[in-house]
Amino acid sequence: QVQLVESGGGSVQAGGSLRLSCAASGRAFSSNAMGWFRQAPGKERDFVAGIGWSGSGTYYGDSVKCRFAISRDNAKNMVYLQMNSLKPEDTAVYYCAAQARAFGVVARDRDEYDYWGQGTQVAVSA
Repeated sequence: QVQLVESGGGSVQAGGSLRLSCAASGRAFSSNAMGWFRQAPGKERDFVAGIGWSGSGTYYGDSVKCRFAISRDNAKNMVYLQMNSLKPEDTAVYYCAAQARAFGVVARDRDEYDYWGQGTQVAVSA
């Protein structure tokens, strides 16, 4: 059974930092693109960041560029999201996602991802 489990969410003041982790189990994702999405109340689930299977290609949503950094450790089957200079508008549930096909390109469309975690809440206060 494939599982993606996020951790590291919490409450922080504006300007602070958090590091989210995503632990994958049930299969290896070392050959698969993975990503982070977020969903605020009443809004769509939006692309935050994505990373290619080798870790050499990273992509970001416009609102988080230069503040967030995605990385992965294929040996540990983990993906991370370092979030700096957090803003109140970053408040959302953050989801880890993985593609099923091997060597796929990083996609911003959530429909391109096959596996999802349950999410971790991030709350940023002004």
